[in-house]
Amino acid sequence: MIHTNTPNTPSEKSLYSNLSALTKNKDAWQESIPYVGSLLENQPPKITAKALWLLGEMGLQYPETIEPYVSSVASFMDSSNDLLRERALNALGRIGRARFELVQPYWEKMFELATDGIPQVRLSFIWASENIATNTPDPYETYMPLFANLLEDNDDKVRMEAPEMFRVMGKRRPQMVTPYLDRLQWMSVNDANPIVRIHSAGAVRAVGKE
Repeated sequence: MIHTNTPNTPSEKSLYSNLSALTKNKDAWQESIPYVGSLLENQPPKITAKALWLLGEMGLQYPETIEPYVSSVASFMDSSNDLLRERALNALGRIGRARFELVQPYWEKMFELATDGIPQVRLSFIWASENIATNTPDPYETYMPLFANLLEDNDDKVRMEAPEMFRVMGKRRPQMVTPYLDRLQWMSVNDANPIVRIHSAGAVRAVGKE
């Protein structure tokens, strides 16, 4: 159900302005988590998307306080709205960076979105994975072939981001990246996209094999 304004209900514009102001006021984040969490229900997509993004940032700083809202955040991975699926992944990545166990129940669903039909959602999946792997790399060991497939994605923005996961893993678990070094080295020299070349070279350097 989409929220309908009444005379006593803040407008979409004022809600968005409130969230934008709160984004800058980090001192108020912890106490404001319940308020932002309440905006995941019965709001226009623009407000929900902003709330998801902010809850992710808040969750990175205050994972204990965000815990009651993680399931609601995760539920938007099933949304028919592309932006909300994207923002849910972004938020889970930030929360999972702080405390992996909070997002672990939604792990399999996150990986379903690795093959989402919308490139920006796949991009957000990679970005979320980089965040989680920064502090919790080991669960990704069996999933590295999936990220190797994303190196060959048909969308340039996805391909530009995919090597960054190998860079993150290369710094922490280089043995997990070693099987893909030949491909990354080739891409660092030969790929048509200059950003893909730069990011692939960064992944190779992270393993210390350049």
